[in-house]
Amino acid sequence: MTHGWLLIGAVNGFLAVAAGAFGAHGLKSRVSAELLVVFETAARYQMYHALALLAVGWAAAQGPSWAAAAAGWCFLVGVVLFCGSLYVMTFTGARWLGAITPFGGTAMLIGWALLAAAAWRTSAARGSALPLAP
Repeated sequence: MTHGWLLIGAVNGFLAVAAGAFGAHGLKSRVSAELLVVFETAARYQMYHALALLAVGWAAAQGPSWAAAAAGWCFLVGVVLFCGSLYVMTFTGARWLGAITPFGGTAMLIGWALLAAAAWRTSAARGSALPLAP
């Protein structure tokens, strides 16, 4: 699913830029400053994880890896739960959605750990050491 992760990452990057522009230009006069910060946090984390999904696509291109695939799914679930709950909270003011946000954050953290595991396994499989020393 190498190309799938690259596509999903690119689409998320596009959506993050669009959301950031909308937040900067279309929301300033419509929501409170506090909710605007919430929206900007969602757009920023969506962009970070769009880039992470591109890294998953790269990792998957290095060879089959259950860890890379699982990382991709964790990042995608994290974006939906973390960013999605913040976007919806901005538009609805429903503070209870903040209870969902940590589940997305946890999925993102697990995704990063899995991506690290995929990189480690790829490095070990190729017999190359990680460049820890100059």
